[in-house]
Parts: sequence; C-alpha cells; structure tokens
Amino acid sequence: MAGHSKWNNIKRRKGAQDAKKGKIFTKMGREIQVAVKEGGANPDQNKRLADAIEKAKSYNMPNDSIKRSIKRASDSNNTEDFEAITYEGYGPNGVAVIVNALTDNRNRTAGNIRHIFSKHNGNLGQNGSVSFLFEEKGEIYIETENLDDEELMMLALEAGAEDIKKIDEAYLVVTSPESYADVKSTLADSDLEIVESSVGPVAMTTVDLDEADAEIMQKLIDDLEDDDDVQEVYHNWEQDDE
Repeated sequence: MAGHSKWNNIKRRKGAQDAKKGKIFTKMGREIQVAVKEGGANPDQNKRLADAIEKAKSYNMPNDSIKRSIKRASDSNNTEDFEAITYEGYGPNGVAVIVNALTDNRNRTAGNIRHIFSKHNGNLGQNGSVSFLFEEKGEIYIETENLDDEELMMLALEAGAEDIKKIDEAYLVVTSPESYADVKSTLADSDLEIVESSVGPVAMTTVDLDEADAEIMQKLIDDLEDDDDVQEVYHNWEQDDE
C-alpha cells in the first residue's frame, strides 16, 4: 500500500535526530519564503503560505523561526530566488521515483540528484518517464488515539473524501485535489489530530523489493531527502512494516 510506505517515511522524518531537524527546518523555511514571494505574507490570503506554515508546525519548527522566514522573504533587499523543479527517475529494480526540489541553481541540483541516483543503482530519467505511474491525490494522515472510527468515516465521506484507510496508528484519508481543502477543513474543525497532509503524486501500482534492493532503495530515499534542495520524494516501492 502506497500510503503505508509514505506513513513509514513520515514517522522516520518526524523522529529525526536534532542535527537532521535543523536541515528540515531550513527546508521548511525555504518553502515558506517561496510561498511569501509568490502570494504575499498574509497566510489568510495566501493558501500556499498557510499550507507551508502548517507543514512547518507539524515538524515542530519554532514559531520564531517561521516568523523570521516570512520576514526574510518580505524584505525587499532579499535577492534569493528559488524555483521549483521536478525530477523523475528509477531506483533499484525499476522503482519509480519523483523528486520535488526548490533551488537557486538548477545545474548544481540536477548534478547532485543525478549522482545520488547513480550511487544507488538508479538513474535520472526524462520528464514524464515515471509520472504516468502516479495520480494526483490529497492525503490527510490522522492520529487514531481517542478517535471514534465511525465519526471519522462519516465526517470525511460527507465532506467529499474518496477513501479512508487504517495504517498502523493512523488513518489515511484520500481525496481528489479538488475536494482536499474542504475535507481537511472539516476534519480540522472537528478537532481531529492531523499529523500531515498534502496534495501530491500517489503511486497507482507498487513494486516489491528483496532485502538487498530494499536496503539500497532506503539509502537512495535517505540521500535524496538529505540533499539541501530536495523538498519531497515520492516513489512506488512497497515498503514492509517497520
């Protein structure tokens, strides 16, 4: 199940050691800055900024750091200019991988991403080489503690959710991109604990790996996520329970 694989990665990132959290906060700050430059510093009028702030808070990024990122992006003297780029490639045994990056130097980033793929028995492909294996969906992960299962299902489905799946200690609510905001708002207004939510590519089919390739694939994901310019990594590897 693709949602299970993503949940494993969410738990891993949220449990990152302090040294790695600093890098995560830097990435969150970059996402906030891009959102501010795109739509202004008021999250009430800038949905991308509101989503970036919420995501940063889900990783326990301090409010002061969030405010500094907004202020920095609002400064007319700030010449930083990041662009969003998507890379597509293959991991071991043909696992499809999509990488979203924010960079101020596309040559540097492309070189780094290509090297990481090659290092772990993969290769960087052309745009469109794997994206057809994914479909755009909204995903909302909710903690199950003190949760009334029937209430969640009723709320989510009435708000427009397409599916609800139980994954370890969480529920995954799946939506179309169009209904994502309404479903998420309904769940949040009901005081449910949203662990993480986003709209992005979800694998339509998954690939199983043997133990050796699974180890290589995990290192590929880790190295991609560790790159300063990489914001998100999506794949269709069917990870085992952790």
